[in-house]
Amino acid sequence: MKALVTGGAGFIGSHLVEELISKGAAVHVIDNLSSGYLDYVHPQAILHNADICSEEAKKLILNEKPDFVFHLAAQADVGRSIQFPRHDAGVNINGTINIIEACRESSVKKVIFASTSAVYGKLQKDLISEKDIAVPISYYGLSKLTAEAYIRLFSQLYELPYTILRYGNVYGPRQTAKGEGGVVAVFLERLKKGVPLSIHGDGEQTRDFIFVEDIVQANLAAIVRGNNETIQVSTAKSTSINQLVKILSQIHGITLDTIHTSERTGDIKHSCLDNKKAAEFLHWSPKVDIFQGIMETYTSVFKSGAV
Repeated sequence: MKALVTGGAGFIGSHLVEELISKGAAVHVIDNLSSGYLDYVHPQAILHNADICSEEAKKLILNEKPDFVFHLAAQADVGRSIQFPRHDAGVNINGTINIIEACRESSVKKVIFASTSAVYGKLQKDLISEKDIAVPISYYGLSKLTAEAYIRLFSQLYELPYTILRYGNVYGPRQTAKGEGGVVAVFLERLKKGVPLSIHGDGEQTRDFIFVEDIVQANLAAIVRGNNETIQVSTAKSTSINQLVKILSQIHGITLDTIHTSERTGDIKHSCLDNKKAAEFLHWSPKVDIFQGIMETYTSVFKSGAV
């Protein structure tokens, strides 16, 4: 099997590349290294330093003719999307169109797309399902929802198979202290520097935190399952920011100092995703609980000397 991973030098992408290679796949990576790192790329992967919006990226897919394309590259910073909506749309919408056009022309067997819980906006539900209305409150959420729509329409018009995976808040080793869902990495960076943890608002906002290795397994399951479906990849469990601080305090061995700041524009108060569809269509369920995942992430940070 030949696979191509856009964003394969990034946080989630690099973990996915490693797992694909461990399964015997030949893996190509398209990444412009704007947020990814050369050191994260598996030595057996073939890295193409290219932007997903470029003609070069399109030609790479046409020339390599991968069996499967995992499209993870994105502008994933909510705050940056609010400041620079044109850039956000350029990467997340136009970049996606460029990739799926190439996939159609090269007869890729399937596109597996990384989407986000941010598409739902401020939906006031304890547990969100794929059938619920998506009303984004950030340009990031809007651009990812729009990219989803393009993929579905491409499939209708050109019979391009796909699976769209809407992630909860992913965390784990190699996550940078910025971007969508990066609060664990931000806290660990501040903890390593010995400065108080900064909490936006009252800290009672909740997220569905999911460990990166569980995300990787869902992507692998989507190779053969979940055809032409939009599926949430999550734990279906809510964890507040205050609870996250308590877990980190327990692992670190002391009560951590915190400071509270104002809420951020575009932030969602509560977000928790049902994962029943993932169990049904992907035969997937999360394996790593929040304490185990935070412990592994904490250990990787304090052993490696880097967040």
